[in-house]
Amino acid sequence: METIQSERVKALNEKGGKKGAYVLYWMQASQRAEDNHALEFAIARANELGQPVVVFFGITERFPEANERHYAFMLEGLGEVQRSLEERGILMVVRRESPEAGVVPLAKGASLVVTDRGYLRVQRQWRRAVAERIDCSLVQVESDAVVPVEETSAKEEYAAATIRPKIHGKLSRFLVPVRQGVPAVGSLSYDVPSYDIRDADKALYGLHVDRSVPRVGSLKGGTKEARRKLEVFLKKKLGRYPGSKNDPNADALSQLSPYLHFGQISPLTVALKVSESRSRGREAFLEELVVRRELSLNFVLYNERYDSFEAVPEWAKKSLRAHRRDKRPYLYTLEQLESAGTHDPYWNAAQKEMVVHGKMHEYVRMYWGKKIIEWSSSPEEAFERALRLNNKYELDGRDPNGFAGVAWCFGKHDRPWAERPVFGLVRYMNDKGLRRKFDADAYARRMGVEGRP
Repeated sequence: METIQSERVKALNEKGGKKGAYVLYWMQASQRAEDNHALEFAIARANELGQPVVVFFGITERFPEANERHYAFMLEGLGEVQRSLEERGILMVVRRESPEAGVVPLAKGASLVVTDRGYLRVQRQWRRAVAERIDCSLVQVESDAVVPVEETSAKEEYAAATIRPKIHGKLSRFLVPVRQGVPAVGSLSYDVPSYDIRDADKALYGLHVDRSVPRVGSLKGGTKEARRKLEVFLKKKLGRYPGSKNDPNADALSQLSPYLHFGQISPLTVALKVSESRSRGREAFLEELVVRRELSLNFVLYNERYDSFEAVPEWAKKSLRAHRRDKRPYLYTLEQLESAGTHDPYWNAAQKEMVVHGKMHEYVRMYWGKKIIEWSSSPEEAFERALRLNNKYELDGRDPNGFAGVAWCFGKHDRPWAERPVFGLVRYMNDKGLRRKFDADAYARRMGVEGRP
């Protein structure tokens, strides 16, 4: 287990091991069969005990703000995971129940339960509940951060500038490949009831989930597709990334965020591949993948109010609230925003991109969030609206990056700027700025929206 650094491993209870029949890996955040520290830790421990590994995944049909779009993408990936594990002689049990409930019966036959790490409130609550309810040790192995979050910092960081040197100081220890183990004992002979996910479409329509947002047909979930996108990015886009990443017409982004969100590809996998490249875009991309992404993990872990306006810095809250009575140039209802019914073609194009394609270009998303502040009756209302729309339509919504991205529009991880109406000291963006950066009218037309005359 030499590639699984001790800093990634944390005991979540003090119950110790017991004599069971297998080691149980409760997979939840790291939905992949490769480059998965938690899975490899479970295999190594099982081999030490001379026991098989059983993998469990619980599908809760009521994950906060999740809908058919999210479940479809996730199920496509899970089916691939199950097949990959079977090739390694490992049984994957899937249950249609909330994971913190479904793992408990399986833990009764386990010597040890291993789980991966989630950073959101509900994910942490699940792990605390299981730690209390099971009668054996629950060990968490962090596999969705390049540098473990608490190893980087023991507190909430102010900005990228404060977390960057802390990450870079630790990076060499953690930027190493995960060694894939071979299970000494197989578990495929176990006869355990499981929800059938071999056909992702059939599995999806067997679930009682929110059907208000349809799946994105142009994006397929799973590790193989994530790997394919990574290879395309390395060969065709990475070199253009520094100069073109803010241009939605340039197709210079990796498109990996949905796959990172569902744990279908490891950030370590991506970071290692990019680090091996000699491309001039390497440092700029690693800044986003490692420093900025792990700043978001730091935010949701250490700020319990990450999903509310209260999460933004005091200077920003004070300034925005001081200008809450300022006259707004436009006021739109949530329904008008959701249907892309504003006067602004660029904003409407961004909203349409998100609704139709399940994603929005990163630079445009900043403009999108800033305008919601300008067109809402209060900063609190604006924050709630931006988060609701982001989480509803984005495949990578309900994610630390999403929560941090919305909060950034309100001053989080930023600094005070020149004071102006509505925004106070919070950074302002306008359509002129977009047009300076890229051909905003071409972007609008590509989304089926007429640009400015």
